[in-house]
This record gives sequence, structure tokens and C-alpha cells, in this order.
Amino acid sequence: MRRLLPLLLLGVLLLQQSLCFEFVIDGEWEEEMVTDDLCMLFQRAILTSEEQEDFEIVRGDDITVKSYRVESHITSRFAHTTVRSSVVNSGTKAQSIGFNVQIPKRAFITNFTMNVNGIIFMGSVKEKTVARNLYAQARARGKAAGIVRANSQDMETFKTEVHVPPGSNIEFELHYQEMMHRRLGFYEHVLYLQPGRLVPHLQVDVHILEPKGIAMVETPNTFEAQLAELIKVTTSKDKAHIVFKPTLQQQRKCENCTDSAIDGIFTVKYDVVRDSNAGELQVSDGHFVHFFAPSNLSPLPKNIVFVIDVSGSMWGVKMKQTVEAMQAILDDLTIDDHFSVIDFNHNVRCWSDELVPGSSIQIADAKRYIQNIKPNGGTNINEALMRAVQMLIKASNHGLIDPRSVSMIILVSDGDPTVGEIKLSTIQKNVKRMMREEFSLFSLGIGFDVDYDFLERIAMENRGIAQRIYANHDAAEQLRTFYSQVSAPLLRRITIQFPEDSVSDVTQNQFDKFFSGSELVVAGKVLPSDSNTLTGFTTASAARMDITLETEADTLELDAELAKHQHSFPGFARQLWAYITIRQLMGERSLAPTAAKKRKITQRILSLAVEHQFVTPLTALLVESEDASERLLADSPKDPKHGCCSGGSSGVAPVRVVYQPPPWVQMTTPAPPSQAEKGPEEWALPQQVNLVDNDPHFIVHLPRSNMDVCFNIDSKPGHILNLVSDPGTGLVVNGQLIRSKKVHKNKLNTYFGTISVYSQPEGVSVTVGTDSIIMTDETNHHTFTWAATADITQDGVRISVVKNSHVTVTINNNIQVTVLLHRVWKKHPVNVDFLGIYIPTDNLYSPLVHGLIGQFSREPEVSIYDIHAGADPLKKEATMEVKGNRLLVTRGWQKDYRNDKKRGSDVYCWFIHNSGKGFIDGHYTDYIVPHLNSFLQMH
Repeated sequence: MRRLLPLLLLGVLLLQQSLCFEFVIDGEWEEEMVTDDLCMLFQRAILTSEEQEDFEIVRGDDITVKSYRVESHITSRFAHTTVRSSVVNSGTKAQSIGFNVQIPKRAFITNFTMNVNGIIFMGSVKEKTVARNLYAQARARGKAAGIVRANSQDMETFKTEVHVPPGSNIEFELHYQEMMHRRLGFYEHVLYLQPGRLVPHLQVDVHILEPKGIAMVETPNTFEAQLAELIKVTTSKDKAHIVFKPTLQQQRKCENCTDSAIDGIFTVKYDVVRDSNAGELQVSDGHFVHFFAPSNLSPLPKNIVFVIDVSGSMWGVKMKQTVEAMQAILDDLTIDDHFSVIDFNHNVRCWSDELVPGSSIQIADAKRYIQNIKPNGGTNINEALMRAVQMLIKASNHGLIDPRSVSMIILVSDGDPTVGEIKLSTIQKNVKRMMREEFSLFSLGIGFDVDYDFLERIAMENRGIAQRIYANHDAAEQLRTFYSQVSAPLLRRITIQFPEDSVSDVTQNQFDKFFSGSELVVAGKVLPSDSNTLTGFTTASAARMDITLETEADTLELDAELAKHQHSFPGFARQLWAYITIRQLMGERSLAPTAAKKRKITQRILSLAVEHQFVTPLTALLVESEDASERLLADSPKDPKHGCCSGGSSGVAPVRVVYQPPPWVQMTTPAPPSQAEKGPEEWALPQQVNLVDNDPHFIVHLPRSNMDVCFNIDSKPGHILNLVSDPGTGLVVNGQLIRSKKVHKNKLNTYFGTISVYSQPEGVSVTVGTDSIIMTDETNHHTFTWAATADITQDGVRISVVKNSHVTVTINNNIQVTVLLHRVWKKHPVNVDFLGIYIPTDNLYSPLVHGLIGQFSREPEVSIYDIHAGADPLKKEATMEVKGNRLLVTRGWQKDYRNDKKRGSDVYCWFIHNSGKGFIDGHYTDYIVPHLNSFLQMH
């Protein structure tokens, strides 16, 4: 058994380009060999025979990396990544061995472990002062390890160095966790591969599990072509596995090179399946996460004031790239958008003193103005921002902009203020005081001379986000990419709520805006309940439209599903909730108005970070040997030029902006039960209805006669039949026929596959299909699915969707149309999904109403006589007099599916043959119209 001599821990601060804290362990052993009976808790790198041969090939008299493995487990957008490296000192002398890992800035390190010749150092997260005190007790002198914010766009470096004798084996293992942020329609998982040399066993594994399904997976080519071909992607409905495992020869830069070609970013992009705009609610491990990323909505109009720094420091590449980016950004504006440009140095100039529409003429003029800017002078940020806010206020007060539009200021600057008001806290207060609740400020800091912490604070405090732009050759692309993220606002004033007694500790649940391609995430704890269902309600405002969406989740289902998957991350919801909470608290801490408030937030962050083992700017990772005699410290220092919290501004601003619910939202506490949970009698239409269902069977109720009359329409697939046409109220209800998959019993059945309800005065059309519900007006197009309960209101038109059941369209509270969804087995050889339509008899039409159903709002006189036995003993026959016609009718029954969608309820009626001939006005072909929104033209 060897005997360990005292270790000397030296804290070394290196002033290199990486600006990294390192630790060095010096040690001597009386015996060179380590015996096998040491407790080896650490996972060893075991090579295959082929890899062992490669190891002998690359083994020299220096440092040899035996293996380098990176493994990520992503479950429901939350990633746990482990980086393992096994290294041997192959030299004849003691030397330092380093472990450098670049990790995303928005990630939290959760653990770091080292095995140095059998001495195991385990990590644990502690409050920074506690960790430092313990470290000091272990004979250490100074800080020993660190996380630094290197000058890269999205990464920071974790670096350690160990000084060991020859023949030593060292194994490093680093763990970190992060939430995947959705930008421009996908999530991006970035791994920086930097083994430093050829490695016998190099492997990357990324396991993705998304319960709702994976829509796409891509691995952009960031390496040389021959390496990109080695990336293997395997996908199923809800899982993906990405593997990158180059052999030693494949790693070489050239056939006989000793340098490795593996040095760069390994990227995985993916997106998930979304079956509705209501979002995805997941419950696991006593926590819930609600992901909200609606699509197929028309963008809101924008009002943008671009505020561009043109001080002397912007001269050269910065200005050239800014001008280039602005050319493309201005081209993105539409005639519905309004904009202006303010440029500032020590003075403030406006291209236009007022917001102007985004016409091609105005855009061309603004481009010429920007092209001719010559940077010089100082920086007067305060006056420039004040002028921008005043411009928005003036436009709003004078009614020049749509009240439902989105107003924003985009500030581009590369330095601190030098002219006018230069005190940052005063500028922050000035902007906060002037900004209205409906305005947002986005800050883009170019380079490293700007106080990014300040830009982040004023953005967060004013419902925006901040981003650093790196002053290099692709700065223009960075600017364009940022603008793309905020160029298509779809919703305003979003609130995600849950019944009060069902959840607690909810993260930010009110958001000022939602941008296309992004995602809002709300998490919290689930309280004990007798119910296994958690329901969430989302309210928001879109273009001319207010919506309420409902989604629900089984509280037990997901945990059972995760247990089946080897590579799932079962604790993802708990960690994700803590991750979001800490990020938001760090943002609130930077904006805390008083020292007492800041201390209170600090304690909350410390408590959560220690409980969930996150290394934050307020905690440290204490790495110690098993007997706690040797300790190392991994710290996360704050860089004042980089903001309070790395990556904290990558999503919606964490400051909680509280809104009162809009007046159209009738939210109760606890929230109302889902309509889908109510009994059918609670949502059913009045008993007296006219309906069309199945193949299509018409049932017309005649209230005065207390009689139901039935007929079928045997028209062709593709024909559009007019059901209600009322020029007086401007209402049209039409249905388009579809066919069954094939002839059955010598008959090709037809059904309604699409129902359109068009209200001409409001210019609103609602098109209900078996897959979606589409609402359109003159300028907007919004799509909803059957997969979520929803309530949508626009200009007197209300659409109420009950999940996978029915949709009711109400116009001005006096006309109602309900469409019932019939789903069949997808693989059924004959049947197809179809729709039924139910229209109350008391709808308030004008006297001009007509159509296959509309005409019966003027009830005809009907008499039945000569009732006698028919050919079918179960069905009597009779004579009906109606509209001057004598018709042979048969007593029978049709189905009303409102209360029982599978079997239906029998409705006894007198059946009229020959497609209703003699009962309806004219011939059924007179009711065929050319378009879904066409009014009936009766001759």
C-alpha cells in the first residue's frame, strides 16, 4: 500500500488571454505504482483491444489522452451534459495535466469529480462563503479553480490543471445542466469538442426524449466534410440518438498528421411536435412545466424606433456591419409597420420626427440616410432614448398606430455615455419613468467597451432583452439574427394560469409579448390533490383577436413513461423549475430597489442553488477528497462588463410585469373546469335545432307543428352546399362534401368535411375542418387545432372549441352554429373523419334568409294524413302537404349525436325522398355554390 505525502495546493492566477483561475496539485509518492485495492468510486475509462492498440500508437513521452467522452441527456428541453476525460502522464517527469471545457454561458455546472491515481475528489455546491472557509481550512492558499467568461459569443471556459508524477492516471468528469431555449423555430444544443490531441476513444452521444414527439433533428456541418459524415442520427417518434465516434485515423488532420481535426462546436438542432396552440403541459416528480409556442397566427403590426450609436468609436467595421444589417432589417418591414431611425453621438438626430409606414419609398430613403452616416463625437444615450420614447408616445396619443400593435425601441451602442447624462442609474430611471407599459426596449451592445450589465438592466426593466454583438466579420449577421427573433410578434399580454389550489411556487407567468419561433415556459410545484389532472389556462391578445386556451396533463402518466426509457432524465421537471426560478431571481436581484430586497432575493437564490446543486455567481463548487483533507474550489466570478447573470437575458425578461386580466377574460379562482369534463347536457345546444350529420342527413325541426322532417342530399364530393344565406345580417354557412375511401354496399357515401361560417359585416370567416379551425379576416390568418379547448373572440365573432369534440361559432350573441367532430379509426378501410352541424331554430336571422336550412326559419304549413302501414312494417307511410305539394313520406328516425357521439340519439321524423324534393324550395342543385364564403343566388 502506498503512503501519501502531504499535498500542497497552490492557487495560481494566470493573466493569459483566457483569464482563467487554475489549481495546481503537487505531490510525491514513495511508490510509483498504485495498488489495486484502492476504493475506485470513479468511473474508469476502459479501452477495447483496438483502442488499446491506438493508445500505444499515440503514447509518447508527454501527455496521452486515453478517452474523451461527452454525453448529453435532453428530456423535455432540459439537458444534463457530462464531459469525461481520461489522461495519462506518459512522460518521465512530473508535469501538469489540464482539463479545459467550454460550456454554454446559460448552463449551470452541477458537479466536477477528479480521480488522481485513485484519490477521488468529489464535488458539492455550497454557499460561496461556506465553501471558501472550508477550502481555507484544508491548507489551501488562495482560489484554486474558476469559471471565466471568455471572449466568445455563447461559451465560457472551465479549466483545471493537476501537477502529477510520471505514470499517473487522471480522470476528470464535469456535469452541467441547461434549459434549451427555442429561437427561430428550433432548439440548439451546443457542445464544444476540444480533446487537444488524438484520442483512442473519442465519442459524443446526445439522447433526446420529447414526450409529445420530435418534429425534426439536424446536425449542421461545423466540422470538415469527412467528419460530418461520421455523425449518425437515429430517430423514432419521441426519441433521437446522435452519435459521433471517429476512429483515431479519422481524427487526424491529414493521413500522417499527429494533430487532431476535432476542435470546434458540435451542434444538434431539433424541434418538437405541437398538436395545438394551447401549449404542452407536463407533470413529473411533483413539478409541472408548461411550454407555450403557438404558431399559424398572423403577426401583429410593429412600431419600431431604431436608435443607433454613431459616436467615433463606431468608426470602421462596427459601423459598416451595422449599416449592412440595417439594410436587410429595413427590407423586412411591411406597409402595416411603422418606423423611424434616430442616430446619436454627442448630438441626437432623427431621420424622421414621426413614425412613418414601412412603404418601399420610406424604406429606400431611410437606407440612404443610414448609408451616409459618418461616425464621430461622443455618446449621448440618455437624450437619444428620451427622443425615441417621445416619438412612440406622440404616435400613440395621436392615434397614428394600431392600438393592438407592438411598439419597441431597438438600441445599438458600443460604449458608455460620455455626453449629457452619464450616470447609468439616472439614465435607467429616466427611461423607466418615460416608458409606457405597452412599449419595449431591446439593447444590443457591440464589443466589450459597453457596460453590458447596464444594457441588460434597462432592457429587462422595460419588457425587452439584451444581447451582446461581437465586433467581428459576422456582426451584421448577428444583428440580423437578433432582429429576426423579435420581428414577428404574434401575441401580447400573455397570462398562463392554473387553479389556485393546484399549484405553488409558479415562475413568471405573465409575459408582455410572444415572438414567432420562440417559446414561453412556466414551471411550478404541483400540490397534492384527489385529481390526477392538472389544467392550465392561457389568455392572450392577437391581431384583432382575444384568445383563451386550455390544456391539461395527467399528473402520473409522464413519470411512468420516463421510467421505461434508459436515457431519460427523470428529475428534469424539478431541475428545470429550479433553473428558471434561479435565473429569474438573479434578474430581479440586479433590479432590486433596496439592499433589504436584494438580501432577501440573495438568500432565496442561495437556498435553491445549494438544494439543486447549481454553481451560480453566489455559490461555489467545493471539490474534496473522500476524507476531506484535500479541498479545491471551483468559483463563478462576476464580470461587471458581462452582466449580472450569464445568459439570463436569452429569453423573455424575467422581471414580473403584472397586468389585470383583460375585461373579456372571465377567469375565476379556482379556474373553471374544462368544458370537456362537463356532462353533455351542460354544453348541448337548445333542444330545438336543425341539424345535418352523417351521410349528410338533414333534420329540420318545425316548432309550431312540433314535428321533425328529414331528408338526405345525394350530391357529389367536392360540391359546396349552402345551408344558411342571409344577406340581411351578412351571414353565410356553407358545407363542402367529401367522400368515403371506397364504395361500400354499392354506395359511395358523402359527408361534410368542411364547414364555413362567414360574417360579412365583421369580415370574419371561420372554416372548420376535421384537422383544424381557421379564422381569417381581410389581413390575418389564424389556425387552431382540435387538440385543445379554446375561446377566441374578434369583432363580435366568438369561437368556442371543446377539445376533440365540437366548436361553436357565435355572432353578435344572436346567431349560433355548432360543428361536431366525428373521428374514425385512421386505418378504417371505408370511413373517414367528418363533421356534423347543429343550428338552433331561434337564431335571429333577417327576413331575407334562405338556404337548405335557413329557409325554414319561416316555418311552412305542414299537414300529415293518410297514415298507413308501409312496405317495412316498422316504418309507417303517410301523405304530407307542404308548399302546395303532396309528398309520400315515411316514418323513420335519424341520429342526433350531441349527447352520444358514438351511437347517437334517435330523432323520429317524417322522411322525404328524392333529396328533399317538394319540401325544400327548388332543386337541391340550386344550393350548390362556388366558394365556401359564397352567398346563395336563388333564381
